[in-house]
Amino acid sequence: MKIDIHTHILPKEWPDLKEKYGYGGWIHLDHHQTGCTRMMKDDHFFREVEANLWDPGVRMDECSSQNVDVQVLSTVPVMFSYWAKADDALDISKLLNDHIAAVAAEFPKRFIGLGTIPLQDSDMAISELERCIKELGLVGVQIGSNVNGMNLDDDSLYTVFEAAAELGAVIFVHPWEMMGENDMKKYWLPWLVGMPAETSRAICSMIFGGIFERLPNLRVAFAHGGGSFPATIGRVQHGFDVRPDLCAVDSTINPKDYLGKFWVDSLVHDPDALDFLMKKVGEDKIALGTDYPFPLGELQPGKLIEDSYYSDEIKNKFLFQNALNWLGLNQENFIL
Repeated sequence: MKIDIHTHILPKEWPDLKEKYGYGGWIHLDHHQTGCTRMMKDDHFFREVEANLWDPGVRMDECSSQNVDVQVLSTVPVMFSYWAKADDALDISKLLNDHIAAVAAEFPKRFIGLGTIPLQDSDMAISELERCIKELGLVGVQIGSNVNGMNLDDDSLYTVFEAAAELGAVIFVHPWEMMGENDMKKYWLPWLVGMPAETSRAICSMIFGGIFERLPNLRVAFAHGGGSFPATIGRVQHGFDVRPDLCAVDSTINPKDYLGKFWVDSLVHDPDALDFLMKKVGEDKIALGTDYPFPLGELQPGKLIEDSYYSDEIKNKFLFQNALNWLGLNQENFIL
């Protein structure tokens, strides 16, 4: 069995948000030919996408051909809209969440849904989080690695994490609005360098800010194998040891003590990196994640795991069991 915890989906169409809200900065889809669509930010090209981003039938056909049994669906991070007016971000969040919930409800053995919430307003975010869990049947939410430059340990966000823990909702953290993006536009560096750094920023913020300490039952997974965090945990720990006046101001727990307390996906593209990741976070905290349907993802889902020297027991943990543990779900729910 394979459960992919890191996939993205959008509706095929939605209203003209610039016209609806009265200002720009929004994403819209330009369906310029059958099966191919340009994602546009106002009049600027963002990326080309195909029908597998919005058509559940195409997704299921591709999943079946690649032996992926279940996908965890989340929106494309550019749709987070933390920069927008909170009321408008809540409105588009509801549209996206309703869509994901409808797809998951129509194909409950193939899809699991994560919502998105307007983190620029914690009260609105909690309200939509509650709706996602209690009304829509989603299992949690995907959030960005920062909120308008604000780190995830900010006091304004703690009540959101607290609500997630109380609801039993999972959190999937995905990098977005990468630090230094404007200074390294060439060579795709925001995606190749900025994203791993952003994920490490998110993990360090939650560790140093005491989020995991105060909310030990909060189930958090981080994209892209935890970004650069696993490879730099030695530096992070050393900094904590030698400059506690800078690092241990909100939590006195050693950063290394949190290895194995959160999940990461398997999207590291390299067998040695996967080995290293397992040594750092443990065999129970890595779950298959591909970034489907985008080209920087694992194009043959699970191949890195399946081609490894690991035992079948460990492979099964990576391919589906760890995902089920993170999600709090049972395998029996997804047997066709």
